[in-house]
Amino acid sequence: MLWPVVRGSKQREDEMTETVDKVDVLVAGGGYVGLSAALAIASSVPGARVALVDPRPWRDASGDLRAFAVAAAGRRMLAALGVWDKLAEEAEPIREMIVTDSRLDDLIRPVFLTFERPDDGDPLAHMLPNGPLVAVLGAAAEAAGVRFLTPDSVLATESVPSGRRVSLASGKTLVTSLVIAADGARSRLRAEAGIGINSWNYGQSGIVATIEHDRPHEGRAEEHFLPAGPFAVLPLKGGHRSSLVWSERTDIADRLVTGAPFLFDAELVRRLGHRLGELRVVGRRQAFPLGLTLARRFTADRLALIGDAAHAIHPIAGQGLNLGFKDAAALAEVVALALRAGRDPGTADVLDDYQRWRGLDTLRMAAMTDGLNRLFSNDFAPLRLLRDVGLGLVDRLPPIKRVFADAAAGAPGQTPRLVAGDPI
Repeated sequence: MLWPVVRGSKQREDEMTETVDKVDVLVAGGGYVGLSAALAIASSVPGARVALVDPRPWRDASGDLRAFAVAAAGRRMLAALGVWDKLAEEAEPIREMIVTDSRLDDLIRPVFLTFERPDDGDPLAHMLPNGPLVAVLGAAAEAAGVRFLTPDSVLATESVPSGRRVSLASGKTLVTSLVIAADGARSRLRAEAGIGINSWNYGQSGIVATIEHDRPHEGRAEEHFLPAGPFAVLPLKGGHRSSLVWSERTDIADRLVTGAPFLFDAELVRRLGHRLGELRVVGRRQAFPLGLTLARRFTADRLALIGDAAHAIHPIAGQGLNLGFKDAAALAEVVALALRAGRDPGTADVLDDYQRWRGLDTLRMAAMTDGLNRLFSNDFAPLRLLRDVGLGLVDRLPPIKRVFADAAAGAPGQTPRLVAGDPI
């Protein structure tokens, strides 16, 4: 399919480029962040030429075992994109969350902090598996006119008079006004653009698995701060399934994931106990290295980074998905407004608006998650006493507790329209 010359181009294309596909926006990466950005732009600007390239078709996302806590801001965005009603069938509301701080072999784990459903009746968040999230976003983006180039991947890009020429592994070539890099924490496009990163490894891996249990979870999420890292049990749809997000030393995590199932089960019971009755692991166990990666800038020549390509943070506060959604919403807004005005969406002034919008908010969240992980992933007795006193004070002071709840709901920072629940 050959599309006409990119919107806003003021220079004539030579005869050779007339045979090249031309799009307004090319999204590299078909996870939930890339899909939501593509959907937001295509649905907000009828006729916008949006393409998405990814090595894996969105229909093949069912093998990803991760589940995400979708905060109120993310739910509002999904509703504004017209997909929340379909996702609500798979979402489990979190009605209560408890926080403990203890050693692994402590017989009693006192609860230091509790969050409950607020007076307005809205859940604290919703747990949503990655598979349905990607499937619904992919179908909506396809219906909105997003052109999918899958399975395929970006090999290289180069500057041309009207934008960037993008060479794909399949041999296809496109010219686009803007490349959106949603290609993960090891972003190839970020490296190609020469964008540096600040990063460090925590020496931890995040173990993810789904468990079945005899007793119902009743919408209760638990986060146990243990010396090796946080251990979270998050409720899934149906009442008798939960998602594990288990931070552990990398060498131990590797042994747990690749070792005999009975060893994994024994360590799981040591951490979770018997409150949920007999436990069974459903499907595979997976482990992902944990660290902090923060791009030194989020834009380059006709390039914008979103999601993990811009920042990869520790899952201790469950904010990775919501931070990525904010990126997608903010970038979609500045791009859509430019396209509506007949402007080139890849110019520096448009991308500078995105950089200013997301830079400070991302830095603040990265610093918070890094600080929390360093504070709680240790067994230094004086520090343990200090943090436990702090948690107890927060639990007893409603105004301070509300600040933490608002942060978890995605309230801080300038809010893009989609995150506020409004169309662009």
